[in-house]
Amino acid sequence: MPELPEVETTLRGIQNHILHKEIKEIEVRQSHLRWQVPTEQIVNALEGNSFSEIHRRAKYLVLKSQKGSLLIHLGMSGSLRIFSAFIEPEKHDHIDIIFNDNKLLRFRDPRRFGSFLWTETPDKHPLLENLGPEPLGNSFSGQYLFESSRGRRVPLKNFIMNSKIVVGVGNIYANEALFKAGLRPQRKSGKVTLNQFESLASSIKILLQSSIDEGGTTLRDFVGTDNKPGYFKQKLMVYGRKNKRCKFCSALLKELKISHRSSIYCPKCQK
Repeated sequence: MPELPEVETTLRGIQNHILHKEIKEIEVRQSHLRWQVPTEQIVNALEGNSFSEIHRRAKYLVLKSQKGSLLIHLGMSGSLRIFSAFIEPEKHDHIDIIFNDNKLLRFRDPRRFGSFLWTETPDKHPLLENLGPEPLGNSFSGQYLFESSRGRRVPLKNFIMNSKIVVGVGNIYANEALFKAGLRPQRKSGKVTLNQFESLASSIKILLQSSIDEGGTTLRDFVGTDNKPGYFKQKLMVYGRKNKRCKFCSALLKELKISHRSSIYCPKCQK
């Protein structure tokens, strides 16, 4: 599943190709995604107009136009690609946004768990209005995590993966950040100290930024808009390394299940 760095990589890959360019046509070949695509609403609002701005909120891309905003989520297997001329769509190529310069933005989603939605007020949309701060923003810090965790017994990994606490820390980066900070995923979040949360917040920021710089982490379906894989996977320390040796201390990495998700950790490096 594309996580925050993959979505940010997608944003950076498409923005220069789509901003301030007149939209000639929108073709929706498959409207049955995670939610029904409001095809008529999107076509009426966007054809003849242009995108004036694009930004990311959590794992959502918000494409702003004069009449409202297109809200895109890549789901489990979705991707957005730029083509310089029309190319016949393949089976899982569900939506095309075609511009007057003959470039097109194509949404591909084999599992159809992504979404194309329309909203006039993105900040108040039910999917966005209750989200926590961005992990790479100034409002996210160890102090913030410490204050938000007091009195909570939820496992630390679940705590940092809660999008109402902080957005965009998916399973891959939660595993990696906890390892980097030396904290076990099953620790009760309310028992973690301020200094430990400061280390964890710093680890989250460093890992996410590093992954963005490397073009994301390629696991199963994800490739960037240029059809090239991200390379951060090569730097993973624990995720996907069950029963392998820790790269720091050579201890065998262990696995446990937290809320049905696999959590890999080092019994010596993480306390």
